[in-house]
Amino acid sequence: MMMMMQQAQQQYHQQRFAHTCARNERRNTVRRFSSSQRRRQQRVKVSVSIESSAKKAFFFPGQGAQNVGMAKELCETSPEAKKMFDTAKDILGYDLLDVCVNGPAERLNSTEVSQPAIYVSSMAALEKMKSTAEGQADIDAVDVCAGLSLGEYTALAFAGAFSFEDGLKLVKLRGEAMQAAADAQPSSMAAIIGLSSDKCEELCKVASEQSGKDVRVANYLCNGNYAVSGAIEAIEKVEEIAKPEFKARMAVRLAVAGAFHTDFMKPAVEKLEKQLAETPINATRIPVISNVDMQPHTDADSIRRTLATQVTNPVRWEGSMQKLIEEGLEGGTEVGPGTVISGIIKRIDKKLPVVNYTV
Repeated sequence: MMMMMQQAQQQYHQQRFAHTCARNERRNTVRRFSSSQRRRQQRVKVSVSIESSAKKAFFFPGQGAQNVGMAKELCETSPEAKKMFDTAKDILGYDLLDVCVNGPAERLNSTEVSQPAIYVSSMAALEKMKSTAEGQADIDAVDVCAGLSLGEYTALAFAGAFSFEDGLKLVKLRGEAMQAAADAQPSSMAAIIGLSSDKCEELCKVASEQSGKDVRVANYLCNGNYAVSGAIEAIEKVEEIAKPEFKARMAVRLAVAGAFHTDFMKPAVEKLEKQLAETPINATRIPVISNVDMQPHTDADSIRRTLATQVTNPVRWEGSMQKLIEEGLEGGTEVGPGTVISGIIKRIDKKLPVVNYTV
């Protein structure tokens, strides 16, 4: 999905987007307990701040970054990476590496396959990175991480919240549950190019009123690049009025299963909550920024809560990146297939160096 949005942008060649990003005040809340409650409470939920010392980040891509042929060279040159795909084959019940390398594209691009494919490919890339002194040094230097939608699961696995195997089981269920929710109620998404976030929200409001159906901003990527998600009638209205009435440069339907990051995905939440409750989750060794509230979460309960609600809430990538930059981030590495995230970050702050470790 993200790759398709990037391709839509490229049709406008050298178009530069403004760097005004959503301004979101950080609010850190600590749940207060009475002294007697503290003695009884074994685990206290705390919303933590990113330490001012956080200088280097790892970023992990989401659905849409996949491409036929990915992970081929990776697995040919790294036995450790190949082992990850062997493990994935046992968990998934099919040869994921074969689908990644040979396709067909229709199967790789399906929600239930693309999500495990991107997760495993990104985790396998980390295994290859660990095999060199330089790569291990890069890993050791990371003090904060984030993932775009699905990529948040990869970020949490990297940060030690759960094992590779448990993360893959979650991602497998997530992809299947989102596909089932999309099949149950037709819906869609569209990329809106050339509007500010405020104007895009206004566009959605008007389209909802005129169509009588719901549509909202689902992915806040960077100024001038947003995805809207909702009922097909509302998406059609967005496409109809975006350019003539709101002066958008482009409104392009996305080839996705359904309206991700909206209430259309509610049927997937209960399934995710059940699986998350059964999954051992540890405190993370470094902060992982949530797509839901742009806050770092380290404790198991808050991680479970944000992952369960992520599929029905907008991805606030723009605000998350702006927050990291404001707090002193000096650079980062995008780990996994594609270069979507690095391209988005350049539009948020062209001075922030972001390199790619692709597969």
